Amino acid sequence: MDVAKILEDLRRERAQIEEAILTLERLAEGRGKRRGRPPSWLSEARKRGRPPGSKNKAPAAKAGNSAA
Repeated sequence: MDVAKILEDLRRERAQIEEAILTLERLAEGRGKRRGRPPSWLSEARKRGRPPGSKNKAPAAKAGNSAA
C-alpha cells in the first residue's frame, strides 16, 4: 500500500466530513419558526380522527342509528 495515497484519501474524506458538518451547522442555525402554509403531506399526517373499528362512535352516527 502506498502511504501517500492513503494520506491523500484520508485528507479528502476529512474535507468532505468538515463540509458536511458546516452544512448541518448552518441548517441548525436556520431552524426557526416556519412561516407559510405547511406542505400537503404534513397536513394529511396531522389530520385526526377515530381509527377504523373504534368502539365509540361519533355523535352523528348515534343519531342515525336511533332513527332506524
